[in-house]
Amino acid sequence: MSKSVQIQIAGADCPSCNKLEALCREVVSELNIQADVDKVTELERITELGIFVTPGLIINGKVYTSGKIPLKSTLRHWIADAAGVQI
Repeated sequence: MSKSVQIQIAGADCPSCNKLEALCREVVSELNIQADVDKVTELERITELGIFVTPGLIINGKVYTSGKIPLKSTLRHWIADAAGVQI
């Protein structure tokens, strides 16, 4: 059984931030895991998370990327690893 995963997308309503959010939701659905995907849009909160260039990706409290959108295969690996599932 997989663990629940907390995913945060840091960024305002920009095309890159929206794409990263959509990719995360797609991967979560494909992996069939339990995950909360939240978008953090408040600038102060984004910088508190350690993100200074958006979009930012935080999984279970750890910053994975900032300022770029990872490849879907990389994102899939990160999320699966956080959920404790084999892919």
